[in-house]
Amino acid sequence: MVKSNYDVKTTVLRKSIEQDEAEQIVEDKKTSPFKSLLSRPKKEEVHLHSLKLYYECILLVSGKYIADYFRKAVHTISVPSNVNEVVLGDGVFPIKSKSTLEKAFVGKRGKNKIDIKLEEHVFVEEEDELAFDHHGREINFPFKVNSKSVENYPKGILEQNEPNVKRPELTYDAAIDKLQTMLKKPLETDVRDLSEEFVLREITELYVPIFEARLIGPKKKVGLIRVDAVRKKVL
Repeated sequence: MVKSNYDVKTTVLRKSIEQDEAEQIVEDKKTSPFKSLLSRPKKEEVHLHSLKLYYECILLVSGKYIADYFRKAVHTISVPSNVNEVVLGDGVFPIKSKSTLEKAFVGKRGKNKIDIKLEEHVFVEEEDELAFDHHGREINFPFKVNSKSVENYPKGILEQNEPNVKRPELTYDAAIDKLQTMLKKPLETDVRDLSEEFVLREITELYVPIFEARLIGPKKKVGLIRVDAVRKKVL
């Protein structure tokens, strides 16, 4: 897979449980993959075939979209009832025509409305982050990342655990394109002098330790249980 050359930060989250604790969680939940609406096997009918630790990448991209442009607009203002038009610069703006119903009220002293056509100079700044699982699917990022939750030597840990490291399948370029698309709001159709810029803030490959249990159930059916080793929960 070809990836463009970017400065990428590599982070590995620290495990909150070890192999024996993960095995106990699997033992408590091992019948779940084989249950149906009508039945659930007994625990002794399911045995643990293997339990492996994987490091799965969550790809994080953050950035900012900036734009400024001019757009046509109409602003409606209220003026006293005895005003028939407004002069602004070289423009003359008459009051909006009153409805038949309004004219029927003799002596009504409301406000007249005037539509002023003008241009607005618009400045846009949108900043955000997207997260993708290692398959490239967009996800809500569920972790807190700080000095206590990350490993000190991430690249060394990944090297030690090859080939059980699941790297991102989505290219950096594709992830950045998705972020740009999200940040860039649809523009009005009638704009001029558009100036826009996307600023990439950071790309992070964040690796999450996941214990994956392969189970053999009744009739030699195979089931999987995945345990998040950071949050101590079954995925």
